[in-house]
Amino acid sequence: MGRPFFMMTTRLSHSRSLFALLLSLFSVSAFACSPAPTPTPFRPPTLEPPLIEPTLIIQPTKQPVIIQSTPLPTITPAVDPQDCVSDLGFLSDITIPDNTFVTYGSSIDKQWLVENNGTCNWDSSYRLRHLGGAVLGAPEETLLYPARSGKQATIQIIFTAPFTDGFYESAWQAYDPAGIPFGDPIYIRITVASP
Repeated sequence: MGRPFFMMTTRLSHSRSLFALLLSLFSVSAFACSPAPTPTPFRPPTLEPPLIEPTLIIQPTKQPVIIQSTPLPTITPAVDPQDCVSDLGFLSDITIPDNTFVTYGSSIDKQWLVENNGTCNWDSSYRLRHLGGAVLGAPEETLLYPARSGKQATIQIIFTAPFTDGFYESAWQAYDPAGIPFGDPIYIRITVASP
C-alpha cells in the first residue's frame, strides 16, 4: 500500500527547508572567504596635470658668420707739424676771480681754462713765462699744459700773497718751442690786506 499523502508532503517540505538552509550556509561561507574590497582613492576632478619644463634645443640652420677685424688705415696729419700755427684762447678763471681778497702770505692756487685754438699740438716743449707785474712767489717759467689742437686745457700756477697791502697783478704768456710768444696772455689780479 502506498504512503499517506500527509507524510510525503512533510518530507518534501522538510527537504526544501534543508536545501534552503544549506544554500544560506554556503553563500555565507563563500562571502566570508572572499577578500575585503579595497577602497578607491579620491581624486579631485579639478586637479590639473603637472607642468613639464620644455627643453630648448637650438640647432643653427646656418653657419655662424665670423667677422675678422681689419686694422684701420694710418691717418697722416693734414698739417705738417713744422707748418702748424700756435694759438691760445683764454676762456675763464676757474679759481681766484679778479680782485679776490687774500691775506698776507696765503697760498693761492690759480687755475685758468684755456683752449688750444691753433693747429699745433702743445707738448713738453711749450712754455708759459712771466710777462709782467708781480711774480708772487711763482717760478718765472713753467710748462704749458699739453693739449691737442682744438682741445681745452687747465693751466695752474701756485702763487704766494705778499706781506704788504695793495693790489697785485701778474701776467703770463705762452711760448712755442722756437721761443715765439703766442695767444692771449693770462692774468691773476688780487687785493692783499692783513687779516
